[in-house]
Amino acid sequence: MKKEILVSFVYKRKIFSYECDIYGHLNNANYLHVFEEARSEALDETGISISFLNSKGISIFVTESTIKYKKSLEKGEVYKVESKILKINRLRSTWSQQIFDSDGNLCCDFILEAVFVKGRKPGRIDNELLELFKKFI
Repeated sequence: MKKEILVSFVYKRKIFSYECDIYGHLNNANYLHVFEEARSEALDETGISISFLNSKGISIFVTESTIKYKKSLEKGEVYKVESKILKINRLRSTWSQQIFDSDGNLCCDFILEAVFVKGRKPGRIDNELLELFKKFI
């Protein structure tokens, strides 16, 4: 059986005090910001940036997301986000993102479902763009 190898994009970041809740942890709402930053950076690394997609009249809208918190992240802590595109077709994509602390401990799992949008409605991307994305699966 062939083992599937996924390209992983790594985004490193530090937690600032304004991102924390009253307990000194990264606020749960800010995880969504962090994951968005990491996906944007991953897209930039592929050459399929948000501005590139926008120039083609394409947006990516989140349709579903699931976060599983494993370990808290504290103010001042440096961590990394690993982002992978699990599957993609001309209409939808599924992303996996994980946050690891500086010791390599898994802190959070995130799965995101998204749809391509053209003119504020779901729309299929062309095969050429799909093949660009598939290089990173």
